[in-house]
Amino acid sequence: MAQVLEYTVGELLEKTAEAYPKTEGMVYRDLGLRQTYAEFNQATDELAKSFIGLGVEKGEHVAIWAANKPEWLLSQFATAKAGAVLVTVNTNYRSAELAYVLQQSDASTLILQKSLKDVSYLEELQKILPELQTSDPGKIKSERFPHLKRVIFIDEEGEPGTFSWSEFEAKKDEVSDAKLHERKASLDADEVINMQYTSGTTGFPKGVMLTHRNIVNNASNIGDCMNLRAGDRLCIPVPFFHCFGCVLGTLACVTKGATMIPLETFDPEAVLETVEAEQCTALHGVPTMFISELNHPSFDAYHLSSLRTGIMAGSNCPEEVMKAVIEKMGAAEITIAYGQTEASPVITQTRVDDAFHRRVETVGRALPEVEVKIADRHTGEPLPPGEQGELCTRGYHVMKGYYKNEEATSAVLSEDGWLHTGDLAVMDEDGYCRITGRLKDMIIRGGENIYPREIEEFLYTHPKVLDVQVVGVPDETYGEEVSAWVQLKEGETATVDELKAYCRDHISKFKVPRYIAFVSEYPMTASGKVQKFKLREQAEEAFRNVEI
Repeated sequence: MAQVLEYTVGELLEKTAEAYPKTEGMVYRDLGLRQTYAEFNQATDELAKSFIGLGVEKGEHVAIWAANKPEWLLSQFATAKAGAVLVTVNTNYRSAELAYVLQQSDASTLILQKSLKDVSYLEELQKILPELQTSDPGKIKSERFPHLKRVIFIDEEGEPGTFSWSEFEAKKDEVSDAKLHERKASLDADEVINMQYTSGTTGFPKGVMLTHRNIVNNASNIGDCMNLRAGDRLCIPVPFFHCFGCVLGTLACVTKGATMIPLETFDPEAVLETVEAEQCTALHGVPTMFISELNHPSFDAYHLSSLRTGIMAGSNCPEEVMKAVIEKMGAAEITIAYGQTEASPVITQTRVDDAFHRRVETVGRALPEVEVKIADRHTGEPLPPGEQGELCTRGYHVMKGYYKNEEATSAVLSEDGWLHTGDLAVMDEDGYCRITGRLKDMIIRGGENIYPREIEEFLYTHPKVLDVQVVGVPDETYGEEVSAWVQLKEGETATVDELKAYCRDHISKFKVPRYIAFVSEYPMTASGKVQKFKLREQAEEAFRNVEI
């Protein structure tokens, strides 16, 4: 059995830098930036001094709102060494959502880039913090954000009331090596070091408190399951603000001495270029990312023979996509991971030597040192293999709780340590789990329980269908009806009647979607998860007065 590690994030990096000092730790190809593990470890030490010099105390909350920039990656490990809690902010957020996170998290410091794509983060911040323009840097006083004192821009030019990145970095000169060592020595693996806000697929975000122990061990076991090792090179196009980027991605690399090769933002061709140019052996992504890469017009022009492993997670993987990732991209050891932010995040994962059917029909089995049970939703008692219930988990990976939200915490965490995921699942006799739906996603039509996942999986078998999402729509007669939101493959056309006829020929009548809509995209979180609560809202609006 794997042993639970008692390292802080900073100690982990130091051990890896000592073991693999000359191995490339961080590569940003487009920026021409390469650092060995020894250099990366030193750079994060210097930046940790900058945080301390800025006045950031142990346990303070430092929010970061930026794409996968080098400064984000350096800050992940520097805040850990300084004992500050990194609050990761969704790059899709706008002013109201940013205000919510800054207030709810009690962040004392905000790091951000000035703009991303067509959105000015500076303007979004100024909307909610007009005091910034008349404040001295480091001395912000805001009634709305009483804890917020400092704003740092990932830019060489600051703005009124803020520090530029170079001004921030210069603060290291005020802090001795001894002071940094003292701060590091005060840290404990059981202390909260990371606060992730739930991605919002089911409603209002909650601040998930994760410890050094939570994420170091989860990352290490994830790496073992995907056979990640020293010398591997992982392309990371998934966002850092999500656990997929900063635990399954960067931290998993550091636990094994593998090279981190992030992309600042996802672009399918940039992924293909990076894999080829950097000879990446591993690649992460949600299914929609892999679909975009595989269907890119220039796909065949790239040589991806270096690929071996990686992780697909975030939503269920269609069989054809998995087959193409293995056969066309060469990632024969690609794994599937399942979890949620509250579990650091991975609970179950397939292994590199699992049969193909395990990788498309299940989400794997429990990670080492992780307990999983399928529980009766009413009694909480474990169910036998083959019976559907709620997937619950217990172990080193379970969060401390939701920040300042004891009611929500007690709703998902039992007194004996079980985390209730809200996901419906079935476990086989070998411990492999199949997710069958979410408790909140379940559609109850005329007393019949309908699990959207089942209908989605069936519609994936239609040759014209690229992707599909199924949600319930309120109905006066049956309580709820089924709606399917379908993306067609490029160049294909289909009719509602055609898809309904296909369903009627193969699945129970009560499961046939009453409503079908063709769409080009879904409402998504920045980490690639479909926001089903928004789809439900759209469905309710779209089909309110539709007569079938």
